[in-house]
Amino acid sequence: MDFLLLPLFSFLVGIVVGLTGIGGASLITPMLIFIFQVPPAIAISSDVVAATLMKIVGSIKHWQQQTLDVQVVKWLALGSVPGSLFGVGILHLIRQNGKHNLNNIMLHLLGVTILLVTALALVQMLLLIFFPKFQLPELPEFDLKTQMGRLQTLSVGAFLGCIVGLTSVSSGSMFALALIAFFRLDARKLVGTDISQAAILLLFTAIGHLTLGTVDWSLVLPIWFGSVPGVILGTKICQIVPLKPLRFIIYSILMMVSLKLVY
Repeated sequence: MDFLLLPLFSFLVGIVVGLTGIGGASLITPMLIFIFQVPPAIAISSDVVAATLMKIVGSIKHWQQQTLDVQVVKWLALGSVPGSLFGVGILHLIRQNGKHNLNNIMLHLLGVTILLVTALALVQMLLLIFFPKFQLPELPEFDLKTQMGRLQTLSVGAFLGCIVGLTSVSSGSMFALALIAFFRLDARKLVGTDISQAAILLLFTAIGHLTLGTVDWSLVLPIWFGSVPGVILGTKICQIVPLKPLRFIIYSILMMVSLKLVY
């Protein structure tokens, strides 16, 4: 592997993440698989560990700025952390069983997850562009002051956490959709809450993937060196770049990538 290319490509991915908010895992994991020919199990585990640092740094900043909802972060994390560890546990069982190829299973899981996440985001974007007055039926708002609201939050967190544990994808994008749909958070606290719960989730998910023995630090470190400054640059120039055309192009690319992963 050319170790100069990996930080460069990670830097470009970091810019895209900073510009558009599109999840790094959806971009970096396929990049490792297709461009650098990394086995899927190693690509997914290494990406989980690499993404954790960025989320922790971001969550600390939002904590200092008080731009997060602590209660939502707490109850989502109480569901998502066990869910992610359950997902990693499934991977352990598949590996120990030996009847199925872990790389092939993770490749298909990754492809299906990226396809679903991208399709949802693409439909949402196209509806906002072409049918701005179209109103989807509102989902029930979770009230964390009630037992039912907490149970609903735990359930959503556990389900999405399991997906993250299995594939590394959706720690940000799917949780952001859940925060918008079920908690009606204002824009100021949405990003901070999303990043903070993702930081907690990925920290425990990363520990789980380390126990699999599929984390390659020679991949993690170059991704850190490239993606962190890329994200910082992307956030600085996001105000001067037309985001909707850029997002549409990236979503289209992700759709093609996910189909290739599945088939």
